[in-house]
Amino acid sequence: MYMTHWNQQARKALKGAKISNDFFNIQAFEDSKFPIKIPLEYAQLIDKNNPNDPLLKQVMPQASMDRIGFSQAPLNDEENSPIAGLIHKYSNRVLLITSQVCAIHCQYCFRQNFNYTKHDAMSNWSEIEQYLQADKKVNEVILSGGDPLSLSDDKLKKLINNIENIKHINTIRIHTRSAVVMPSRITSELANLLKLTRLKVVMVFHVNHSQELSAGFVQQINKLKNLTLLNQAVLLKGVNDHADTLKNLSLDLFKVGILPYYLHMLDHVSGAERYFVEDEVALKLHQQLKSELSGYLVPKLVRDEGKSSKSWLL
Repeated sequence: MYMTHWNQQARKALKGAKISNDFFNIQAFEDSKFPIKIPLEYAQLIDKNNPNDPLLKQVMPQASMDRIGFSQAPLNDEENSPIAGLIHKYSNRVLLITSQVCAIHCQYCFRQNFNYTKHDAMSNWSEIEQYLQADKKVNEVILSGGDPLSLSDDKLKKLINNIENIKHINTIRIHTRSAVVMPSRITSELANLLKLTRLKVVMVFHVNHSQELSAGFVQQINKLKNLTLLNQAVLLKGVNDHADTLKNLSLDLFKVGILPYYLHMLDHVSGAERYFVEDEVALKLHQQLKSELSGYLVPKLVRDEGKSSKSWLL
């Protein structure tokens, strides 16, 4: 299906207000602090005739709103970083900042102000390896970013091989939005790499709406059927804050072999205030899901409080 390499697809992304307005034939985009970046594969899923398209709303900057509790760094990641490029909040697992790049700039991104220059797992691997070798309680490594799939297959192979050499680590978890918004990134080389590693591989996609489950994405993830495939959605006002929308998302994910995992409350990053959903609304939506879906299709409703544990709302 994809005759063009994913790197070439990435270069076709819409960047900036003028190009975005021209593509969608509107005048609604304005440049802001967090730059506009929309992969063409994702942009083509957006209904140009619908100003309330749920995909459009995720990538269009809007003026900030005053709301108490929102900040530049809501999760205080750097306070949980004993080694540059590594975040350690839970005793048995660590998170690696593998890349500062993502295929898309979602306007609710909680790491839009993160100091990626300092925190890069690849350039700090020697110190990270020493840290992991010394802590035998750690059995899982989570690859994050940015987006780990913004790395080339060769760089990913090197990183995974390095992790494999730490004997007490048996699971690698890859969190990716890029694979959803730019399905061409799921190459045969990537699939083969993840199939051959001794590590148990868990792939966590970030899909917020059924409209993001494009035919191309569904086709590409067939290459990953040997992996554990999960989904982590963010609850976003005006995007998916409706029981039927969330229900259909769970059902559609399951149809293509992905199990709903988390429904995340919005991280309180400045600039994302318009996406905020009140706790009472979220709890009501989750109760509706529990009443209308089988238990294994109901994602856990959670909030990351930036500490050593997640807050489970239910």
